[in-house]
Amino acid sequence: MDANRLIKWVVIIALAVVAWKYGIPWVKQQMKGRTSSSASAENSCVAAAQSASNAWGSELHRFANPPYDIAAWSSFRGDVEGKISSAESECRGTSQSCDAARTAMRELRTLVGELDTSIRSGSPPPDDAVQRQESIDTKIEAAADLARSGK
Repeated sequence: MDANRLIKWVVIIALAVVAWKYGIPWVKQQMKGRTSSSASAENSCVAAAQSASNAWGSELHRFANPPYDIAAWSSFRGDVEGKISSAESECRGTSQSCDAARTAMRELRTLVGELDTSIRSGSPPPDDAVQRQESIDTKIEAAADLARSGK
């Protein structure tokens, strides 16, 4: 072998060693970072949806029976709708967990709107409100399970 060929092989082997030693770990770190940020986004989406649902469920008992304090109701409804909007904003991803959380938030927004109409008009609340809330909570828990499994 002549000297030029030997130098070329040494350079090729050196480049391969550098790529193996530094390049592969760097690529793995970049991939891990993307996965972590995606999982973090899914978890924050689900957490925001849970927060909205918890805000709704935690104080709703105050408005179970008339007469209703409309100012307190408006404040409560505004707080819950703000949390729903925050969850919808967090859940813009395309993952299955974000899809499930978005569906739950749409249903919660509809339920809040229907109860608002009921309270303001003095009509009875929807008969299936409790079942709908359970369905929303079930969807949020399913979204959490999906997020934990990386979906």
